[in-house]
Amino acid sequence: GNFGMILHTRRLILRPWRESDAESLFEYARDERIGPVAGWLPHTDVENSREIIRTVLSAPETYAVCLREEDRAIGSIGLMTGSRSNIGLPEQEGEIGYWLGVPFWGRGLIPEAAGELIRHAFADLHLETLWCGYFDGNEKSRRVQEKCGFSYHHTKTDLYWKQTGDVRTEHIMRLTAEEWKDCFVIRPCTEEEIPEALDLAWSVFYAYDTPDYAPEGTEEFRKCLHDEEYLSGITHIGAFDGDRLIGELGFRPAKDHVCFFFVDGDYQRMGVGTKLFRYLQREHPGETITINSSPYGLPFYRSLGFQETGPEQTVHGIRFTPMVYRASPETES
Repeated sequence: GNFGMILHTRRLILRPWRESDAESLFEYARDERIGPVAGWLPHTDVENSREIIRTVLSAPETYAVCLREEDRAIGSIGLMTGSRSNIGLPEQEGEIGYWLGVPFWGRGLIPEAAGELIRHAFADLHLETLWCGYFDGNEKSRRVQEKCGFSYHHTKTDLYWKQTGDVRTEHIMRLTAEEWKDCFVIRPCTEEEIPEALDLAWSVFYAYDTPDYAPEGTEEFRKCLHDEEYLSGITHIGAFDGDRLIGELGFRPAKDHVCFFFVDGDYQRMGVGTKLFRYLQREHPGETITINSSPYGLPFYRSLGFQETGPEQTVHGIRFTPMVYRASPETES
């Protein structure tokens, strides 16, 4: 089965299908506008839908798409890896398929769900390439795929499609892990995005740094995030996957000092932090940049080229090692 993996987006929950979803599945999957263009027949009754939940939608990595506020299935999205795919793939590759109930069209919900499944495929499952197909004439599906970063790869003509018993032309789109990472955008946060950047700093700090701190240190960090005086004069650079903020770097130009540097746990070890720092370097060339590293951050900052300038210290319960990055390394005496 699906091991009960649950994925979240801003507006959606993606969770395993349950037999109790049969009624809502039938409500949307009976619509002639959905199945045939996606390659399956409209459902005939609730029992038919229940049977499809048991046989088809119970496959691994197949999710019911639900609005966050109500746990009702309004669509489906799934990832078929390797030999389970329709197109016969190597094990490190997968194919994405999806559909959404007609009443929910036009709100950008499927790109949002697909964006999270793509992240899951590359970041959690470490797949190397994703594929997606659409049948000739299904422009809506093509636009979703382009919006998610897929690009045209090849076309299959005279394809006999057994679910619907007809002959079709299918266009196949591709997205590699490298292409996906290249789509992350690094830019200054807008005034409106700063609260979200500080929320990200807190949630990442709480998950990864607090184990190394006394409660006093955690409290001190929380206070900094709400201290207007401390926060004034910090510029925030954000990393974005689509419209999701996935990393943030807070820099105090007056002191050439990095105050905050956090990457969403879902996106760590994917080059996001490095990209943020390279952006900062381009904005502030030829200067030294200082940072006080948490124990957790040390290996990463060393890999960027920071060097310790003193031993670890603890101030107000916050453990840190002072470090400096020099644009042109001076020869050590």
